[in-house]
Amino acid sequence: MPALSPRIRDTQDPPIPAVRAWAGRYDGRAGPILDLTQAVPGYPPHPDLLAKLAEAAGGRAAATYGPIDGEAVLREALAADISTVYGARVPTDAVAITSGGNLAFTMTMSVLAGTGEKVMLPAPWYFNHRMALTALGIPCVPLDCRAEDGFIPDPGRADALMDGVRAIVLVSPNNPTGAVYPPAIIEGFAALARQHDAWLVIDETYRDFLAPTQSPPHGLFADRDWGDGFIHLYSFSKAYCVPGHRVAAIASGAAFRGALMKALDTMQICAPRAAQTALAWGVEALRDWRLANRDLMAGRAEAFRRAASQLPGWRLDALGAYFAYLRLPAEAPDAVAMAETLAVERGLLGLPGPFFGPGQDRHLRLAFANAEESVIAQLPSRL
Repeated sequence: MPALSPRIRDTQDPPIPAVRAWAGRYDGRAGPILDLTQAVPGYPPHPDLLAKLAEAAGGRAAATYGPIDGEAVLREALAADISTVYGARVPTDAVAITSGGNLAFTMTMSVLAGTGEKVMLPAPWYFNHRMALTALGIPCVPLDCRAEDGFIPDPGRADALMDGVRAIVLVSPNNPTGAVYPPAIIEGFAALARQHDAWLVIDETYRDFLAPTQSPPHGLFADRDWGDGFIHLYSFSKAYCVPGHRVAAIASGAAFRGALMKALDTMQICAPRAAQTALAWGVEALRDWRLANRDLMAGRAEAFRRAASQLPGWRLDALGAYFAYLRLPAEAPDAVAMAETLAVERGLLGLPGPFFGPGQDRHLRLAFANAEESVIAQLPSRL
């Protein structure tokens, strides 16, 4: 048999199916399975959005190729939304639409990093980001984040690791920890990137779930030359509850965007057209609905905090957006063994810390977004 790609061979296996496979041995003794593995909203899309999706999907235009960089109406709507959230004008021609957030990241890395050039990821990291770098053959430079710092990365500690780094990637609010990076930290990384002639890429998939006191997330868009070194990634999956429609976006400057067009045409040709049409309507029309969902998710986060306070020996090291990052009790086995035991014996599915990078053997990530508060209240008995 001919050989397969060594880069794909070395890419991490998908974590969520691995944990769900453990649940096949669960006998139901503790109650229904509680699956807190995947960051997915636990409420449906707005009914008017579903109607718009159905209408657009039934039209002939949705079956044809669309613009490489996305439908103009959605690009315009998102540019206006970004401008409102960040308090700075972002033009429509800075926005490109992609077939989901993972592809947005993969294409961005393809454009930025050449042979031998490295990308810095704070650890723990979003596993699909690390998987993409491995599959692309891009070396990863881990930047360890510490529990005592709330898993906030330190640009001062990153400075010593910048040799050969072409891009720094931040995710805020963070997956897996839920940590929200303060604007001063983000601006510190922007300065570090400029100092080393590197790019700063920020994945802000969960920014719609920031508390009002945490917005705007940063002031980078206010810099007239922001596009010369900063790239913003956004996904519609969470805020609009449409992960199956695979729509995300990249906001960037003209030089990066010119190169990005090659990656867009090569990897996707165009993003799904029906979903873009419906979402273009929803960006403004569903603003109040999105704010209500932000408050709902904040309630679930507080419910998780209350549940965690009832767990002797466990420690809630970080909490935010869709995620809780729990430190295991001292007497517990390592995180992988503990996660398997919880799945098999307690019907509770969570992702062990090592799936998110080195040094995470004592942590467990639980994604509570799909769990109502009554379900979250069951966690102490399961844990």
